[in-house]
Amino acid sequence: MKSIAFLALALAGVCWGLGFPTGKLILTETQAAHMVLLRFAVAALAAAPFALRRPEVRALFRSPIVLAAGVLYGVAFLVQFEGLAHVSVTVAALLVGAMPALIAVSARVLGEKVSKASWAGVAAATLGAALIAGKPDGASSPWGVALSIAALFVFLAWLLVLRRAPATSNPMAIPAVSIIVAAATVLPIAFVMHGAPRLDLSAPVWAAVVAQGVLATLLATAAWQFGAARVGAASAGVFINIEPLIGAGCGVLLFGDHLTLPLLAGGLMIIGGSFAVVLGERNAAPGDLQATVAPTP
Repeated sequence: MKSIAFLALALAGVCWGLGFPTGKLILTETQAAHMVLLRFAVAALAAAPFALRRPEVRALFRSPIVLAAGVLYGVAFLVQFEGLAHVSVTVAALLVGAMPALIAVSARVLGEKVSKASWAGVAAATLGAALIAGKPDGASSPWGVALSIAALFVFLAWLLVLRRAPATSNPMAIPAVSIIVAAATVLPIAFVMHGAPRLDLSAPVWAAVVAQGVLATLLATAAWQFGAARVGAASAGVFINIEPLIGAGCGVLLFGDHLTLPLLAGGLMIIGGSFAVVLGERNAAPGDLQATVAPTP
């Protein structure tokens, strides 16, 4: 079961990573807030059959925990992609490498035991992210870096709220409902910021919007929640580092981002730290690590 969980987490990381290059493409024709709105509108349409078909799933719309998770999820993406508008794809993606450190620290604060090997991996990933943040490329502004980092704390809040989500036998129930709530949250914010979104986008941009909605939002969210409920928090969180790896690779290969020495060194530290955390959980004694995002009754 743990192998399947790891595969699900890896799938989530890949799908989230695709959100950076597709996001940069969409930003050539629309505002960041509008991009997030369109992304969640597509995801909500895809999620509707899972969220509205059964009464027990519809009842989740009355759960304060699920509602809070949906609001945080939508706001997190708004902040993240407002940051992406002011930084390169590579920098925005690699900064996500700080997320496993935040998850591991929060897990320890909440009482979960984390092995020494995992802490070493967390430290390496954190130093790598700090190196990238301290030496961003010429295409990135401090404001964009600050927004990208702030988004990580909102995502962390989303993960912590999910720990208290009600138990459900349908693995698609909470992802589907939270995505619809996120779409409803983003809608008024985007309209206040920039008015109605443009719909006369080019075919490649619309394809990118659909990919973001279906792959980088609905599928990624469902895969993450399935996998994260079955492994320790530190190990689950480290799979988020697949996201910056995919995003940074696309930034260099597709968008001409310059891979500076600090970016390369920071990226290698993030990847190395990821492997250390996974090995730390595999070698830990039973009970050393607990799933901190598993639904609770």
